[in-house]
Amino acid sequence: MTDAPITARGGRTKLQPRGLPILVVVFAIAMAYLESAVVVYLRAALGAATGEVFPIDLSSNSELLGWIEIGREAATIVMIGAVGWIVGRSPLERLAWSAVVFGAWDIGYYAWLWVFSGWPSGLDTWDLLFLIPLPWAGPVWAPVVVSLLLVGFGLALAGLTHERGESHASPGQLAVLIGGGVVVIASFLTNAGVILDGGTPVDFAWPIYWAGIGIGVVAAAWILRSNAEPRPVSRSG
Repeated sequence: MTDAPITARGGRTKLQPRGLPILVVVFAIAMAYLESAVVVYLRAALGAATGEVFPIDLSSNSELLGWIEIGREAATIVMIGAVGWIVGRSPLERLAWSAVVFGAWDIGYYAWLWVFSGWPSGLDTWDLLFLIPLPWAGPVWAPVVVSLLLVGFGLALAGLTHERGESHASPGQLAVLIGGGVVVIASFLTNAGVILDGGTPVDFAWPIYWAGIGIGVVAAAWILRSNAEPRPVSRSG
């Protein structure tokens, strides 16, 4: 049984391998292995234990390393987006695959760190998640939940696209989806001032976080449902 052909630009057909989701997830897990291994190596070279995150080092000696870290994070986003762009055939499908890569990479990152070092010791362990544009922080369970939802949504949307040959989302649907993401990010940024002052965050803005999650889930379900609805049958003659 062969894969169903997908019509591409110019009237050509393009076959999408049935094993593509597995390949994408395997790539993300391998990428997570590489990044977590680098973290372990660097922490060992600096004489610090993996997971010793707070308070962050704001001395002039760490300034160069800080900029390198920001560059590494930006490069990671570029790599994730590049995979989505290569695998997908439309803007929405590329977004779906990028979500899969990001989610699988993020979950794999924590899983590999735990295998290598025993950190994080639990899902309630706090972590410095991102530095662009300001420090993000939260307990490990918070980004893991987001990543699980991203993988589920991305695979579901990519599956519908593969089955039907196309996918769509209205500007309103995309606005709600992006809005939910912005609210979630805002919850991670609520402790940015504490971190930049050399402190250690202890309280997570869970009402803001769950509000963003709710908005995002509603938007994702809206998009998936609209793409799963039966198409109108065209009659000719």
